[in-house]
Amino acid sequence: MNTPSPKGKLYLLPVPLGEEGDTKDVLPQAIERAVDFIDHYIVENEKTARRFIKAILPTKKQPDLKLSVLNKHTKPSEHSGFLQPCMEGKNVGLMSEAGCPGVADPGAAIVKIAHEKGIQVVPLVGPSSILMAMMASGMNGQSFAFNGYLPIEKGEKRAALKNFEKLSQDKSQSQLFIETPFRNNKMLEEVLLALQPTTHLCIAADITQPTELIKTKTVAQWKKEIPDLHNRPCIFIIHKF
Repeated sequence: MNTPSPKGKLYLLPVPLGEEGDTKDVLPQAIERAVDFIDHYIVENEKTARRFIKAILPTKKQPDLKLSVLNKHTKPSEHSGFLQPCMEGKNVGLMSEAGCPGVADPGAAIVKIAHEKGIQVVPLVGPSSILMAMMASGMNGQSFAFNGYLPIEKGEKRAALKNFEKLSQDKSQSQLFIETPFRNNKMLEEVLLALQPTTHLCIAADITQPTELIKTKTVAQWKKEIPDLHNRPCIFIIHKF
């Protein structure tokens, strides 16, 4: 009787949160070691993924890399095929465009399929803007919720913000959310209009970058000193104590 070949593993490979700075300052050696023995990758953008691999391990031969692109245009019917190398005994690396794959990232769908197929998932340590913002906010690290993107329509967005404010007070639960970077200034404007003056707001922008800004103040205090957040990756956290 033929014994089935062992399956490869799916490695979740964090990447830096921005382009500036030395990758070795924010990434452990375990990621470099993983890149050394992995040739198959699932990535959001092939160009930036190759640039990252070259930066972290210059000796890696680029022609040996086999990259599958997973983004908002990828059909769900294609997802399962990305893990075929694992079924053939080869290891696969999953990378996000920034931070940790599978968290606020389309890679979560691939991880789900890996579990269904009995493929071992190996998460490696790296920067998460969500956790780093929470760590530095001074808010409730015992109970918090990440809500992703808010509704686009202004009325629905304002209602969502007021609901988060109420949840934070009723449950003592900090509420995190994000916006597309080029809309951040408009988002901040909406936040300051919707929330009560005494509600606390943490703005965490450009985490790990030279321009990093992480401050927690009341809404009333922020109205006196409004930062420019245009095109700056940002996490917003609100809590009404």
